[in-house]
Amino acid sequence: MRTLSVSALSGLLILALAACASTPPPDAEMALGKAAMGQAQSAGGNEYAPAEMRMARDKLERAQLAINDKHYAQARLLAEEAQVDARLAQSKSEAGKAGKAATAVKEDGRVLREELERKTQ
Repeated sequence: MRTLSVSALSGLLILALAACASTPPPDAEMALGKAAMGQAQSAGGNEYAPAEMRMARDKLERAQLAINDKHYAQARLLAEEAQVDARLAQSKSEAGKAGKAATAVKEDGRVLREELERKTQ
């Protein structure tokens, strides 16, 4: 009975090690995360969404460390999370810029109305 348990445990361990060894490095996920960071930065992420940018940057750095240690599954997860954080930063940046533009348009409209009122008086 004990021999069967040891054999079963050995088999499970071998399967687990094989699964870890067969996980490829997350090169595509890292590239997508870095590209998303670049887009978010170009959109103004550091100004409009600094917390999300910090989180994305941190996760990409941690993903790289995990790759260096050959922890590819963890690295893949971190790289994907970094991509999501960067996309959120980009969306917040675009929303912030749109809000500023809307405020500027409202202000321009107010100034025009005032000028028209003065001319008609």
